[in-house]
Amino acid sequence: MDSPAEANDRKSLITSGHPYGTPELTPGIYYYPKTPTSPTPSRKSFRPGAVRKIRRRAIFKNGDCNIAHSGVSRRGLRYLQDIFTTLVDIQWRWTLMIFALAFFVSWLAFALIWWLIMFTHGDLEDEHLPMNQAESGWTPCVLGIHSFTSCYLFSIETQHTIGYGVRTTTEECPEAIFIMSMQSIIGMMIQAFMVGIVFAKMTRPKLRTQTLLFSRNAVICQREGHLCLMFRVGDLRKTHIIGASVRAQLIRSRKTKEGEVMTNYQTELSVAADGCDNNLFFIWPMTIVHVIDEESPLYHLSASDMLQDRFEVVVILEGTVESTGQTTQARSSYLATEILWGHRFEPLVSYNKDRQGYEVNYSKFDNTFAVDTPLCSGAELAEFYKLQDVPDSGDSDPLTMDNIPV
Repeated sequence: MDSPAEANDRKSLITSGHPYGTPELTPGIYYYPKTPTSPTPSRKSFRPGAVRKIRRRAIFKNGDCNIAHSGVSRRGLRYLQDIFTTLVDIQWRWTLMIFALAFFVSWLAFALIWWLIMFTHGDLEDEHLPMNQAESGWTPCVLGIHSFTSCYLFSIETQHTIGYGVRTTTEECPEAIFIMSMQSIIGMMIQAFMVGIVFAKMTRPKLRTQTLLFSRNAVICQREGHLCLMFRVGDLRKTHIIGASVRAQLIRSRKTKEGEVMTNYQTELSVAADGCDNNLFFIWPMTIVHVIDEESPLYHLSASDMLQDRFEVVVILEGTVESTGQTTQARSSYLATEILWGHRFEPLVSYNKDRQGYEVNYSKFDNTFAVDTPLCSGAELAEFYKLQDVPDSGDSDPLTMDNIPV
């Protein structure tokens, strides 16, 4: 155990570096001056000459991953082996283009086959054309065929069973009857496949994430004597997410004992909401809390350290869509520059007597307000409170805030 003199020195080290102290301080709390002549300092003033480093984001604010694959040219065949998923994942403009090409190519291919059947049977000769068939007594494979254009129109009518009644097959050519049957089957398969792709894209659970919100910023403030990292989640729809759960991961560089540098090391952050675990009763917006304690990777991070550190907090919300039964996942992230130290979220849920129910004001979803918060790390704050509980002995003065240099 430290001697009383060492305890006083350590306590002085914790608090003496703050340039905005006043004689009337609450233990463990740093105050900004509240005078008109001395405005609230910016976060850049926490450390003189500090230069903020911007970390490249792995997850965008809308949940998309900032990842580009390279060196997969030799494995491109794997995408074709799972063609349905590939077509569902690609952008809408490519899906619609493939949708249109699938029909146009099939119409043209079968039109060419019909034209070859007519050509080999002699239906396209002048004396066998429709206007001369009555005089020559010619029976064609398909009635009403004049040229390749007629074959193309007949291909469309056959594939989609339009049945205008102008062009029809006869019993003259068995191959024509076989091709008509094959085109009807293949046309139905193409239509079912492409309609299934469009329907799958429109009903993807990923689209449900557009109405799941994450706060623009995360905040750090005190709760129950601990520094806590907080962010807010919300749902704009009245149909709820069933079995909603939330996770958070810290992406940060880490160096092992052997000297290996892991640039994108992921550490799981323990999170909870309103005294519960990470499973949410998600009926209104909730504030998710990560307590910065001994188990937290942010335990030794102070406000000034955050200006220099490079990390990213990735948050993930998962659950089942009540209306469709599909599982959805919403993602977002917070860089160090997007974490407000010494702020707290404004309440946005209140009881409306006129409506006889609770009202959620989403205009306040991202609003925060400043609160008195220590600028030291969680480890230093815990040491500060620990030293307060240590009784002094000998000739040393009692350990009070009056003895701390400011």
